[in-house]
Amino acid sequence: MAETEARGPWREAWSVFKRNYAALVGLGILALVLTTAIAGPWIYPVDPFDIVGAPKTPPGTDADAVLGTDYLGRDMLAGLVRGGRPTLMVGFFAAMIATVIGITMGALGGYYGGKVDALLGRITEFFQVLPALLFAMVLVMLFTPSLVTVTFAIGFVAWTSMARLTRAEFLRIKQLEYVRAARAIGSSNGRIIWGVILPNALPPIIVAATLATGTAILFEAGLSFLGLSDPNMMSWGMMIGSNRNYLREMWWAVTFPGVCIFLTVLAISLVGDGLNDAFNPRLRTR
Repeated sequence: MAETEARGPWREAWSVFKRNYAALVGLGILALVLTTAIAGPWIYPVDPFDIVGAPKTPPGTDADAVLGTDYLGRDMLAGLVRGGRPTLMVGFFAAMIATVIGITMGALGGYYGGKVDALLGRITEFFQVLPALLFAMVLVMLFTPSLVTVTFAIGFVAWTSMARLTRAEFLRIKQLEYVRAARAIGSSNGRIIWGVILPNALPPIIVAATLATGTAILFEAGLSFLGLSDPNMMSWGMMIGSNRNYLREMWWAVTFPGVCIFLTVLAISLVGDGLNDAFNPRLRTR
């Protein structure tokens, strides 16, 4: 017990995380996806919008397009390599926006309570009952479809669960002794909220933010599938959407980007599960 306390909560969390083999597999897959998204365009410098062969070429039949071509004759491998970066960027930054909004709403409501909590709670409930994907579609259609627009639209509709989690943590932590001690020595409300309570509420928020990234990637894929994305940026969702009418003729054009999305979201979920086990003391003995 003394050894655990001496190592600190973050080192203890890592020691628990690395014993979770599923989480390590997810971390490995995620590292591979990130490496491909970052370095892939230099390793395989083919423009995904270039016509490199005959349309609907099956995988393994053309040396210039190992994974085949789509309905226009564009290289599928180039699309997979280049499409990962926009997909991951939207997922990461949309999750960040949702996390910032959710933490702000939940922290203020949970700390102040009363009328502030009631008002922010009604706002959260209003956004929670709206169909998130439909609302994001409306926001994107109101402006020019681009990566920035899609990112902000997803982040703006995906913060409610983060707000409820943060509020619950603040309601629990603000009653603890060290928070009362900080209030007793005259610390300002801002100092208590952001400097005392929030750091101690971070573990479950980090887990939720990790899982929100996977949700944001699925949202981006859905919007791209519907044609509500930047037409000048290749993404996995765009590849599925543009080839969906030819699914029976060329299964690979939809299957390959779909598998990429599936593996990425699965990896994020496995990492999130591992973080949940690592940060939750009640689950560390599982």
